[in-house]
Amino acid sequence: MELKKNRRKAAKKQVPAVRLIVGSFLLLILVGTALLTLPISSQGHTFTSPLAALFTATSSTCVTGLAVVDTTAHWSVFGQAVLLALIQCGGLGLSTFAIGCSLLIHKRLGIRELALARESSGGDTREIVPLLKLMLGFTFACELLGAGLLMLRFVPAYGTKGIWPAVFVAVSAYCNAGFDILGFVPGNSSLTAFAGDPLVCLTISALIAIGGLGFVVVQDIYRCKLAPAFRGKSREKLNFHSQVCLRATLFLLAAGTVAFFLFEYNNTMKGLGFFEKWNCALFQSVNTRTAGFASVDIQQTRDVSKTLSIFLMFVGGCPGSTAGGVKATTLVVLAATVCGTIRGKEEITVLKHRFTTGVVYKSLTVAALGGLIVLADAGAISALNPRIPFLDVLYEAASAFGTAGLTAGVTPQLDPASQLLLCATMFIGRVGPLSFGLSILMRGRKPAPSILPEARMLIG
Repeated sequence: MELKKNRRKAAKKQVPAVRLIVGSFLLLILVGTALLTLPISSQGHTFTSPLAALFTATSSTCVTGLAVVDTTAHWSVFGQAVLLALIQCGGLGLSTFAIGCSLLIHKRLGIRELALARESSGGDTREIVPLLKLMLGFTFACELLGAGLLMLRFVPAYGTKGIWPAVFVAVSAYCNAGFDILGFVPGNSSLTAFAGDPLVCLTISALIAIGGLGFVVVQDIYRCKLAPAFRGKSREKLNFHSQVCLRATLFLLAAGTVAFFLFEYNNTMKGLGFFEKWNCALFQSVNTRTAGFASVDIQQTRDVSKTLSIFLMFVGGCPGSTAGGVKATTLVVLAATVCGTIRGKEEITVLKHRFTTGVVYKSLTVAALGGLIVLADAGAISALNPRIPFLDVLYEAASAFGTAGLTAGVTPQLDPASQLLLCATMFIGRVGPLSFGLSILMRGRKPAPSILPEARMLIG
């Protein structure tokens, strides 16, 4: 009997950290589904269908924002609180959130907890404790500040009724979820009623951008730039990862803003002033990367805008953040690889740093798996719903994988099988296609293979 217990303990210790992280997201979704089906979670105090509850719980936990029911009209305050808890835990990562909370009450982490936290947050094991403390403290500070700024607009307009939406939207924005409870605003669809409002748009855009940078980048900025400035010391240079993330993020935001401004100038933004159009374009560019709030009617946007949005949603944010997608660093590696290969270079370099073969292979794998998942999902849904234009279906699939939450109005029209496919796509997009694959296929270490002959073949 004692021997069996020891074996079970040993087996648990051998479970890879990545599998525990994937399992934690699945457990959170199941708990959220159970809570959302209860009558107390709905406005009418009736049971919600298990499929609608599962879809909403998956979308919240995976910080996506796609919905099959109206968030404001269907869910009660309790149901909305459940959504917010799922968004917060899903945005930070359940394992990271739990470990971070234990650190705040002065508990120590063992080797296994350190490995789990490193896998979840993307940090170095030697710096994981300060990173986790910074993650929780910085997250709550940003959300509190964001809620306060949004209250400056919502409370004067809606009275005390505007407090809860301000808190909800601030948390949802920082976690890149895209859910809002502003359905009570007359004629409102997401945040279209505030498309020309700089306070609302810039506050939400800042929360989304900061949440999508990644906690490793935030820690590096604080350690190298802010902390030395506070202490009167000279500032240090950011590490390579942070430089790449910041440059890629700025480039994608700027390119997306200019493109949306040009494509939608006389279309969905024709009723706005010149500077309001720039504000709206910036807001849409930020949100398309992974958040899911909309400042324009997505169904009315041009096909070229939808195509651009699909690309931006597929790329997503940065590693170790609340964002989804294949990540901006993957795009940088792939772009550098293509440019280097065309120029006949054997080494792939960016900012005077050389990428290892393993990094290139991993980037190719993540992008290929992501593209395959989106195309397979869109193809299956299109076959099940032939009446819906394929571009709109592809838009929905990319939104689910990139956990963006933007919708062309397709999701509520889909049959149950298609909605389940989107649930699976959101889940894989949140945990990452590579992590999901590893959690299923990872086995114990095997002996090194024998030396094989080099394969020679023509490419292209």
